[in-house]
Amino acid sequence: MTEWTNDMAIQRWGTMPRTLLEQMAHDGDFAKRHLINPVLLHMLGDVAGRRVLDAGCGNGYLSRMLAGRGARTVGVEPGQSLFDFAVEQETVAPQGIRYIQADLCALPDLGAPFDAVVASMVLPAIPDWTGAMQACVHALKPGGLFVFTVNHPCFEQLWTAWRDHGEYRTHRYLAEYEIPGPSGANFHRTLSTYLNQLTSLGCHLTEIAEPGLAPDVASDGPDGIDAYVHLPNFLIVAARRAT
Repeated sequence: MTEWTNDMAIQRWGTMPRTLLEQMAHDGDFAKRHLINPVLLHMLGDVAGRRVLDAGCGNGYLSRMLAGRGARTVGVEPGQSLFDFAVEQETVAPQGIRYIQADLCALPDLGAPFDAVVASMVLPAIPDWTGAMQACVHALKPGGLFVFTVNHPCFEQLWTAWRDHGEYRTHRYLAEYEIPGPSGANFHRTLSTYLNQLTSLGCHLTEIAEPGLAPDVASDGPDGIDAYVHLPNFLIVAARRAT
């Protein structure tokens, strides 16, 4: 496995083409639209008037959704093309979102502590993910809510396996490994690794979700997407910082 650093990952993700960013500008991709966003927003609850950090905000779609629900939103993104696109959207249609270009492991002063921090599909892409999770938790006020989403460690690459075999197949789980992708690499880590790190930071779990795709949605989707009806491809975790 390549000895990845945060800088290497940032440079790779920061070259995502504009055409792809535009396709995901409104509410993300298919999986985010149908599986992640509804659960994540439900866990966050009423964000009106609350100070929310979108950690690793990417093209800013979630920041814009949160701002549209009345949140006072700060988005942090280190990747150049992603950050530039997010800032451009705020310039074109201002929602009061403050975007900051920074590595989550080296956050500048973001002002007052946040009521909530969300890190959606971010931690699997960060080599120093423990530093990033620590920064997210430390940015919260006592009792503040941390919500993160990751590829489900038990069912990664579900779509391609199901499309090729009609079932999910895997041959390793306990070791960390790299999952190459067209825009950047993700990294497999076990379920217990994520949850034990979370509790070591003084957080207590409030909810865990493994969303499945509605059959009627799957019927209109691409070949192999019916795998998401039967097995969860994503894990969504909500926890609160100790008071």
